[in-house]
Amino acid sequence: MSRNILLIEPNYKNKYPPIGLMKIATYHRKLGDKVTFFKGDLKEFLANLLTKNCIEKLFHIDETINWNLYFIDIKNFLRNGKTYNYYPIPLEKSKFQLLLEAAIKEQKANFLSKEFHKTLFDRVYVATLFTFYFKITVETINFAKTLVKDNSDVFVGGVSATLLYQDIIEQTGITPIKGLLNKPKMLDKNNDIIVDTLPLDYSILEETDYKYPENNAYYGYMTRGCIRKCSFCAVPTLEPEYCEYVPMKQKIETIKETFGEQRNLLLLDNNVLASARFPEIIQEIIDCGFGKNAVYTEPNEYEIAIKNLVNEVNDTAYKKKIFNLNLLLLNRLKGTIQQDIYDLLQNNLLMNLQTATKQNLLKVATEILPLYAKHFRKVPKQRYVDFNQGVDARLFTEEKANLLGKINIRPLRIAFDNWNDQMHYDNAIRLSAKAGIKNFSNYILYNFKDEPKDFYRRLKLNIDLCKELDIHIYSFPMKFHPIIGEDRFNRDYLGKHWNRKYIRAVQAVLNAIKGKVGSGNADKGKEFFEKAFGKNEEEFFKILEMPETMILYRFFFEWLGDAKDYPVSTNAWWQCWQETFEILNETETAELKEIIHQNKFSSLSSKKYNPKFSDLLMFYTNFRDDVISEGTELYKLKQEYDSNPTRELRRKKINYQ
Repeated sequence: MSRNILLIEPNYKNKYPPIGLMKIATYHRKLGDKVTFFKGDLKEFLANLLTKNCIEKLFHIDETINWNLYFIDIKNFLRNGKTYNYYPIPLEKSKFQLLLEAAIKEQKANFLSKEFHKTLFDRVYVATLFTFYFKITVETINFAKTLVKDNSDVFVGGVSATLLYQDIIEQTGITPIKGLLNKPKMLDKNNDIIVDTLPLDYSILEETDYKYPENNAYYGYMTRGCIRKCSFCAVPTLEPEYCEYVPMKQKIETIKETFGEQRNLLLLDNNVLASARFPEIIQEIIDCGFGKNAVYTEPNEYEIAIKNLVNEVNDTAYKKKIFNLNLLLLNRLKGTIQQDIYDLLQNNLLMNLQTATKQNLLKVATEILPLYAKHFRKVPKQRYVDFNQGVDARLFTEEKANLLGKINIRPLRIAFDNWNDQMHYDNAIRLSAKAGIKNFSNYILYNFKDEPKDFYRRLKLNIDLCKELDIHIYSFPMKFHPIIGEDRFNRDYLGKHWNRKYIRAVQAVLNAIKGKVGSGNADKGKEFFEKAFGKNEEEFFKILEMPETMILYRFFFEWLGDAKDYPVSTNAWWQCWQETFEILNETETAELKEIIHQNKFSSLSSKKYNPKFSDLLMFYTNFRDDVISEGTELYKLKQEYDSNPTRELRRKKINYQ
């Protein structure tokens, strides 16, 4: 018997589609079940679902009236109506008015009935991602419980569900699935399908209004797990066993046949270089069309959508897809042809998604398809391979680097979590550059067991390698937060060698440079980095001690320091902060830094401390308000600076602020 399945991804922002749910969708379609995917406002989803149910009832009684035309009115009535005032729903136009009134009253009661809601789905799956989304994840799971008869019909899995297993149970009463769906009978006891081996169902992504930034790729794994057991990493818990090869080619062929060619190949392997079958993996990637200089021409989306609508792959998804493509084409057209297509869509009730029927979408397709092909001509583009989780610098050899050089990899992500791995990392970059790879990226973990100077050294090494080897390395500093243990929900966690001021200073610098440290041009990249983080470790620590406002408006305060024609009191703002440290002895400096490192300036009273600190601590207390508040002297000077041509020249030179 066919089941009604709901797949939910909580309404947080994320870059990549929910691969687990896409596999589960394939699983249930193989079993003949009806599958619905949703990501967004769950209350609105429920209201829309119940409104559709109501409309189905009304059509069943009287199909001579197009009830879809009154979708919004019916939803508003079900949701808000305090009395049975049906206007503007035209129940009185039907000879079955009394039956319709009884039906809509019943549906209103169902709308308000939590018991009725429990009959809507036979099973609900909730995907979970990062642990810092725990609150919205718990809310989503508890909402899912209201849509099924029994809590055992709610299935929860994914990263957060595995890492915070006991917390999920305590907060929701649902026992999650730990790790992967890599064994038979994990979802149903009456079949041996291994969900983790299935190809992805891309159609579900067309059901939601949420658009994933990375939405044109084949997603998957060619290995599983990792040979390392890094204490900061979730992989040993999520994928405890290392699997050195997972076939990918047949899955790509299946996806291509049903959903069309995808541009890129995004592999989520956690340590692909550890595989003894790495040469075989690279050859398979090449065979799949991702060899060096491979190109991609986007297929005709309209043609694919029509084919899948005819083949009933996912009617909800492809009705919506074709509806949106029709509007996209309409906006591209001009003049008479635009009016003709508008009239065609309007006459077939295709200008509103609620009234757009499968029959009418297919009816106009023969006229629209040639126009779409004409106005959306596709040009060849480079396609790329991305081992998104990074590769292990400690496992690099010249042979492996040369193999990576045979595929269209961009960027090559090489992990650099620890300064002690500097020799391995340096070697990996050099071997890769020699193999012809020019674009690199990595996350730079900080606030773990590292010292701030180690964080700086890793960033600086990347800049130096860019200049020396004529390559591009983009680094993304990532603050460490525990994912297990007593600090798992502590977003203010401090590593042993860090303090609150240093953490806040790094975040202020990253805010100014959009979170990315890198080099598109060797000289410019070096200059950019030195302005943001300092020319050396001494300058770096000086920036960390600097008031946050001075970090954010660095050029402005430097300009003030150079502005000899301004009053001494104005010029002193910058000079005072710079010079105060220089007049303190070692003991006083340590005392001052202890105050600064607490980063609690909103309640700071300089009278409690050494009088020598009073002028300097002024810069840490509400100083930003003086820059952004109209009427203050600093605000007026900032306006003058913003209009100063010198600033524009500086911005062209170094795009920091």
